[in-house]
Amino acid sequence: MLNPNDLQLQLQQRVAQQLCTIYADIKLSVSIEALAAKLISTMRLTDQLHTPTPQINHWSEKDTILITYGDSILNQDEKPLQTLHRFLQSYCADTINSVHILPFFPYSSDDGFSVIDYASVNEALGDWDDIKQIAQSYHLMSDLVINHCSSRSKWFDNFIRGEGTGYDYFYTAVTYSLSNAAVSTNTDKSDERDDSYDIEAVVRPRTSPLFRSTQTASGEQQVWCTFSHDQVDLDFSNPKVLINFVSIIRQYLDNGVKLFRLDAIAFLWKKAGTPCINLPETHEMVRLLRTLIEHARPDAVIITETNIPNKENLTYFGNGNEAHCIYNFALPPLLVNTLITGNCQYLKQWMMSMPPAQHGTAYFNFIASHDGIGLRPAEGLLSEQEINQLVTTMQAFGGEISWRTVSTDTKNNARSQTKAARKPYELNISLYDALQGTTAGKDEWGHLRFICAHTIMFALEGIPGIYIHSLLGTGNDYKKRQHTSHNRAINRHRWPLNLLTARLDEPESQHARSLHDINHLITLRTAQPAFHPNATQFTLQLGEQLFGFWRQSIDRSQSIFCISNISNTPLTLPLVSVNLISSDFWYDLITGDTIDDISQILTLSPYQTLWLSNR
Repeated sequence: MLNPNDLQLQLQQRVAQQLCTIYADIKLSVSIEALAAKLISTMRLTDQLHTPTPQINHWSEKDTILITYGDSILNQDEKPLQTLHRFLQSYCADTINSVHILPFFPYSSDDGFSVIDYASVNEALGDWDDIKQIAQSYHLMSDLVINHCSSRSKWFDNFIRGEGTGYDYFYTAVTYSLSNAAVSTNTDKSDERDDSYDIEAVVRPRTSPLFRSTQTASGEQQVWCTFSHDQVDLDFSNPKVLINFVSIIRQYLDNGVKLFRLDAIAFLWKKAGTPCINLPETHEMVRLLRTLIEHARPDAVIITETNIPNKENLTYFGNGNEAHCIYNFALPPLLVNTLITGNCQYLKQWMMSMPPAQHGTAYFNFIASHDGIGLRPAEGLLSEQEINQLVTTMQAFGGEISWRTVSTDTKNNARSQTKAARKPYELNISLYDALQGTTAGKDEWGHLRFICAHTIMFALEGIPGIYIHSLLGTGNDYKKRQHTSHNRAINRHRWPLNLLTARLDEPESQHARSLHDINHLITLRTAQPAFHPNATQFTLQLGEQLFGFWRQSIDRSQSIFCISNISNTPLTLPLVSVNLISSDFWYDLITGDTIDDISQILTLSPYQTLWLSNR
């Protein structure tokens, strides 16, 4: 067993090696060893150093994560974070054990994702004591908005002034140098930055111009803005930015944060001649942050938010040494497509192509969030015709579409030209309204279709996350969409507590039914070892309208066959096609009905799901 000094040396060497990879092409005015020591001391690992155990699952079937804004529920004369805490204790005490509070910091736009001050809680929500109170009751997940910050932040003010913390924190496309008088971790940028960027080749999720012109003390500069001109990209080739974010992570750990959502991490590193997404330096940065975080808190979890094609998304597992969890971004568009078409062909193909998450890693499953239903993850999984049909159907159900710019090569007299075109990037619609009908139009099966989607999601391999507006069956908020002129606002409703509780007191309201049905499913799920996020999963072949898969607990003691009718007509299921073991006792967890004859034929109502268990 290594003594503390050997552990410190081992950590120092590991961090230094990771920094060497990240800054291989950057001239630093300080040694890698000194930078490694600075990061370790900033994380306070010289005071208390833990040794993480590899391939340990920090989750189980007991875990369900609620995704919510700090002010999704409002009560007069009460801090929103306190209202949220009280609501969860009253309505979800026995079902939800983890909470993702979307950015709760002072911000200037994008409902929190344009952070002004990472070290403070937005006074309109509450304070750090309120955050700690929630962290004492739930596993707390927080965003680390690491790619960019607000143009109204103190850092950016200092960038404009040319002095103070932040003056050299931002990525620009013009020549600039840093003062040798800066802190010892200064990056040597005395040479001109390579400006050979093919802007059209840079992958982005927005149609706005990539650069914003900004007048600074040293003249006009072009600041890189991946998302919006209020969200200015940070320059991690300057190690001072990294050191500051490590101090931010330490503060979040001190205030009870256990799960870190690395927002927009795929765009972190920029390099000329590349699409500036998913670069090797970005992956190494995730590995470095994991090293530092898990040596501070061994049960902490890193979740990467990478709304990109499925194959690219999977790379953020690394070799089990990058993200503990990755967002299963392909699931929402594939599952919605399945339920509005009544055909599970594409969903099955994707399921069969997904590798099992090795121990120590897991998928983070969700089908609705504060953002829309991303379409980039469906690229290569759904045909262009299917995507266009999906877009048209969501528009018919009151949804909006967000677009991104792509470049297309055209030939004109043997000379290649690049033109910009638009592609649908995201469907902006509440999940409840997205499933109110099929491609043929609205029908009477909307609520059952909505619950069917959750029944499938809760049973899949991975940790389930549920958006608060799905839990509450909230529909499209057209007033907020119109008031803000932002498409995503359509699914970011704020509930007055008195109105919400009145609706929940009406048993037949869509809100009461949604809360009751989803809580019931979570209660069932958390009691089943076969629903452990890393339990075995196998896709069944039951045709295009019956979607099924088999889960088996890690100790092989429990099997659950999860079978859903994803159509609006009754369907029959010959149990011989499922191959139940005759010596076991089988029953449906959802209804409690027993299976007396494993050769019988069952009839599934439209959007009914069976969870057939042998225990």
